[in-house]
Amino acid sequence: MKQIDAAAHVRGESVFVDDVPDVRGTLHVAVLDSVEAHARIVRLDTSRAAAAPGVVAVLTAADVPGENQVGGILPDEPLLAEDEVDFCGQPVALVVAETAEAAHAARALVEVEYEPLEVVTEPREAARRGLLIQPPRHLEAGDVDAAWRACAHVVEGRCRSGGQEHLYLETQCAYALPEEDGRLRVLSSTQGPTAVQRGLARVLGIDMHRIEVDVRRLGGGFGGKEDQATTWAALAALACVRTGRPARLTLDRHDDLRMTGRRHPYEVDFRIGLDAELKVLAFEATYYQDAGAAADLSPAVLERTMLHVTGAYRVPNVRVTLYSCRTNLPPNTAFRGFGGPQGLFAMEAALAEAARHVGVETLELQRRNLLREGDAFPFGQLAEGCNARPSLEALDAWCDLARMREEVRAFNAAHRFHKRGMAVMPICFGISFTKRTLNQAGALVHVYSDGSVAVSTGAVEMGQGVTTKLQQIAARGLGVAPARVRVESANTLRVANTSPTAASSAADLNGMALARACAELRGRLLACAAQQLGAAPGEVDLVDDRVVRNGEGAGLDWPQLVARAYLQRVDLSARAHYATPGLDYDTETQRGRPFAYHVYGAAVLVVKLDCLRGTYVVEQVLAMHDFGESLNPHIDLGQAEGGIVQGLGWMTMEEVVYDPAGRLRSNSLSTYKVPDIHSMPARLEVRFLEGASSDRAIYRSKAIGEPPLLYGIGAYFALRDAVLAFDPEARFPIDAPMTPEKALLALHDRGARA
Repeated sequence: MKQIDAAAHVRGESVFVDDVPDVRGTLHVAVLDSVEAHARIVRLDTSRAAAAPGVVAVLTAADVPGENQVGGILPDEPLLAEDEVDFCGQPVALVVAETAEAAHAARALVEVEYEPLEVVTEPREAARRGLLIQPPRHLEAGDVDAAWRACAHVVEGRCRSGGQEHLYLETQCAYALPEEDGRLRVLSSTQGPTAVQRGLARVLGIDMHRIEVDVRRLGGGFGGKEDQATTWAALAALACVRTGRPARLTLDRHDDLRMTGRRHPYEVDFRIGLDAELKVLAFEATYYQDAGAAADLSPAVLERTMLHVTGAYRVPNVRVTLYSCRTNLPPNTAFRGFGGPQGLFAMEAALAEAARHVGVETLELQRRNLLREGDAFPFGQLAEGCNARPSLEALDAWCDLARMREEVRAFNAAHRFHKRGMAVMPICFGISFTKRTLNQAGALVHVYSDGSVAVSTGAVEMGQGVTTKLQQIAARGLGVAPARVRVESANTLRVANTSPTAASSAADLNGMALARACAELRGRLLACAAQQLGAAPGEVDLVDDRVVRNGEGAGLDWPQLVARAYLQRVDLSARAHYATPGLDYDTETQRGRPFAYHVYGAAVLVVKLDCLRGTYVVEQVLAMHDFGESLNPHIDLGQAEGGIVQGLGWMTMEEVVYDPAGRLRSNSLSTYKVPDIHSMPARLEVRFLEGASSDRAIYRSKAIGEPPLLYGIGAYFALRDAVLAFDPEARFPIDAPMTPEKALLALHDRGARA
């Protein structure tokens, strides 16, 4: 079954927030943001802007009727700056005008006088000064101090992974429309409709039931619209409430790049110890997360990093400390992987350094230390249905890793100024929100008297195909053709208290709730069919749009059954709720089960490096992935390929650059590079690991959104391998992304070798 939005997307018929026609009287909002990274607001004069042609209002923090606060986890992020600004791009005032052009023109007329304060842009410096979002997190397992004494090899090092811009096609936007009785309807480009509803109620000082948030689809999200969409919806809603007219806010690309946060950069100091058999005995590390100026989702991202510090490996003795550091940069936020990739990168860096120290291939350490069934993670959960080793074994059987390594060596021996590098990347990623409360979902199903079906859940379609999967789940649950099922927009009045579409859990959570609702309806309809046919309940079933009795057609199709059920006053609507069972993680002791299950896999990556120029190509990415029993192989394959390329971008070219004053320098698509069609590996192939599944996944089809991005980490270590093939004595920082400039320094600049 194909992605049901594909045809409309190709024809340009799919409707996004900015495609919704303006209601008569619609106003347009432009946001004035801070040009200082840290400063006191000495004077704010909006009079010239307010008098400009077409301007209806200029709003500041004083105009917020409720609480001037959009911080989700911690109340540390004002909607509009009051006395002080904490990052370049922070909203200070709103200009509301008859046209977008008038609003943006008048924005330049607002006068702000700042008194600059000291700016901190480096997380280590923030930690040194005690500028933390929250107290440090600690996780410890085993006896690390005793383990060091048993180690034959102990290696220390440092690594850094950079930020990453979401660069969704649809920028942040919202459209707020006033309704009767003081109600408000908001069309928002958000992954979290309930989060927006809750945030607006807080800012406007009204009850949540007076706010309807509706989301048909997003033009991409990648985590950037999980929490940060609330700000822009709240600003549009504020303009709407203060003027009494519809208000639309759409950030242009440069505003979006400047004002929003991105993937968290991390710096990590690590120490790893191996015994004489090259088994990892101990791992100790300190992580410095660059949270930006406010908490946003940083505490939750940090927690997921903590739960992924050992990657796909068994490490019996672990001690890690993690700091969420407050800097004067835009608050960083969720991004595909949500802290997990940063954890896995640090572990792979430690293994790579240890392998170089011992004088063996990194693959040898990986093989010896991969998780086995029943191994314990540092937080106590056991690896159940563990496919870490089967994935690598299946990859090896497919690719012959030893042969590939010999081919790389042969090429390198024959070429002086071009070198190939190779790396294997095993992955392990936990599926569930680490905040237990969020692991729940609801579904509402209506069967209409003509046999058509409408489904509502909290899942938001953002290109990942969840709408298609929900249609399949409903069709399978009811025994009807998918064409009979329509999946409605995510709407807070139809399904309340939704969790964000994030953590790779939307299909599982919402799909499980939907399957329960459909099972309830199916039971009612089969009881009706049995009565009509004079059959025992167990004799009848619904298959392919018809009623069967003992496996044979019973002369009753789906529309006829529904019509008869309606005449008999059978309830043709059902609501169901699902909460992931068995989750018991204790954040105080850092012990328990935070994840429903894990996704595993392994990939091999080959790159070719031009050693005179520092340029390179990723030639091959071959991945053996644990999809479970895929509900939709076409969609899952597309997600895997897209995730891999996004991971390659993070590791190779997507470099976020701020200057010491906290101003974004990679502020356009000429200075911030993302993978394009020319960046695609010549060979990108993903295969389905056979025999993999989980009863905790919807129809045993495992989550797919985030895990494949982790394969991209291997690109960094393949490039590192190529550099070392050129100069085995090279010493250079482990600092991702490995841009061509960094590659060139690693190849030739002795001063860069620390």
